[in-house]
Amino acid sequence: MRERIRQIMENENLTPAKFADRLQINRANISHILNGRNNPSLDVVTKILSGMPYINTEWLINGTGQMYKDGFDMDSIPKEHDLFHQGPPATLQEKETVVKPEGIDVNKPEKNIQVIENKIIDAQKNNDKKIRQIIIYYNDSTFETFVPQPVK
Repeated sequence: MRERIRQIMENENLTPAKFADRLQINRANISHILNGRNNPSLDVVTKILSGMPYINTEWLINGTGQMYKDGFDMDSIPKEHDLFHQGPPATLQEKETVVKPEGIDVNKPEKNIQVIENKIIDAQKNNDKKIRQIIIYYNDSTFETFVPQPVK
């Protein structure tokens, strides 16, 4: 059953955390199931089947039959997007539903130009702060202190 749960998550682009959150299952429970530490409890199976009513019960429990119930269109599942599976770009109709504020052309970004000056900072001018001591701590709980000698 562990591999079938993994297959559901893969088909819907769900990470273990998102899968657990979606079904309101403790994330650690899903992690333990996927790592083989625990078998899925009746509560976990029930939450999967009630949260994803299109999953075939026989397939989830016994591994027989198809993953999805007969007549279910796999493309109708709302899949989570991630960086690697972004899906097709928005259509022109979807782009036109954007609310456009009056007087602002959203297709033409405003140009905010900021002039950046390169400045050379003279280290001699900034004499406010001087190093008083340097302490180095070692992982064996010892330390060394260095005090700089005054420059003449």
